[in-house]
Amino acid sequence: MADHPELSAEERAGKAFPVSWDQFHRDCRALTWRLNSAGPFHAIIAITRGGLVPAAIVARELGVRVIDTVCIASYEHNKRGELQVLKGLSADALKLGGGDGKGLLIIDDLVDTGKTALIVRDMLPKAHFATVYAKPMGRPLVDTYITEVSQDTWIFFPWDLGLSFQPPMREGAG
Repeated sequence: MADHPELSAEERAGKAFPVSWDQFHRDCRALTWRLNSAGPFHAIIAITRGGLVPAAIVARELGVRVIDTVCIASYEHNKRGELQVLKGLSADALKLGGGDGKGLLIIDDLVDTGKTALIVRDMLPKAHFATVYAKPMGRPLVDTYITEVSQDTWIFFPWDLGLSFQPPMREGAG
């Protein structure tokens, strides 16, 4: 999950990449299409919270019934902090992956700096790691992704957005 407390709300909005539910669903299905030939997978490991929605979509499309989570907090009170594993893998998921992740699919919405990815890669070095979106710093840590955005882009996911009036880009164009 991206965390850029050094950017103001105005700066984040200036480099905004808003993603609608429809677009996110299409991107998740495109990810699944790419993953179809990489499997079969015994289970999906969703990195929470951002990986929950894409994991559900990918699991449905691939027919995977076992989904586990790895819960990692990458920030506290809007300040960048050390990463903390809040919940590791279940014994059942570890067993399915032979202890090293072989045959497991890790899913997240975004790889940003790669800090979260490094922790999960350490847990499951032989798992296949897939994200919907990737930024340059984290991209080398994932095996499959759909869209790359610049490191300074702020992605607004559909679960973070609400419907509101959008003024025209050009002053006085309304």
